[in-house]
Amino acid sequence: MTRIVYVNGEYLPEDQAKVSVFDRGFLFADGVYEVTSVLDGKLIDFEGHAKRLARSLNELDMRAPCDSDRLLEIHRELIARNALVDGMIYLQITRGAPNDRDFAYPARETEPTLVLFTQSKPGLAENPMAKTGMKVISIEDQRWGRRDIKTVQLLYPSMGKMMAKAAGCDDAWMVEDGAVTEGTSNNAYIIKDGTIITRNIGTEILHGITRAAVLRFAREAQMKVEERAFTVAEAQAADEAFITSASTFVMPVVELDGKPIGTGKPGPVAARLREVYLEESRKAAMH
Repeated sequence: MTRIVYVNGEYLPEDQAKVSVFDRGFLFADGVYEVTSVLDGKLIDFEGHAKRLARSLNELDMRAPCDSDRLLEIHRELIARNALVDGMIYLQITRGAPNDRDFAYPARETEPTLVLFTQSKPGLAENPMAKTGMKVISIEDQRWGRRDIKTVQLLYPSMGKMMAKAAGCDDAWMVEDGAVTEGTSNNAYIIKDGTIITRNIGTEILHGITRAAVLRFAREAQMKVEERAFTVAEAQAADEAFITSASTFVMPVVELDGKPIGTGKPGPVAARLREVYLEESRKAAMH
């Protein structure tokens, strides 16, 4: 079946979808994005993603092409047209396509570009890595300073993924001024003596939607949470570690820079958080 995608008001077969060569997303990475997971045909945490999208647009003084109700309609239509059961919906908004390339922003009335497409991932919640855990390496964080804005400037995180792959690992944790910021496409956590420790919110990290939900569930379960920076050495000496993201949910990390974390196997706290997150998210998922 040919995938149906959405481009600027039209639902099209993917091979007929086109964006201008002058689009600022293509020329300047002048765009923002969100990825919303779909489980059992339902949207996970859509409202959180819609709110963060609005914040990203506002921080970049970028026009919204439509309101969140319309975005929800498009998401639902794409799920239906592609018979999506488990997977993701990728959404991207750019500052549009003026008639030529120019560093200066185009006139405010320039129509933004809006693109959405589905990615089918059968059994998304049953990822086998949840049983084995991930191995990560640490790398220097060389991204720009506004990581709280979810932009399409993803070259360095892509390079980080490739560095991890070259080292025979699954991902990289980025380090700045001696402290871990986050993974290449996820938030990073350690657990020590029953306390969940993760980087505090600021411009250094993305304000993860899954992060917010997991920390809320942890606190509701009377778990202790500390939002602060931690070092690579601290992570290596932790009892457990894990990441969160919209597509991996809660995923244990069992090794950092070749050193096992805790027992070197997924621990009970990360496993419980994954279970609780999936359970609660499914309950609150939107048709």
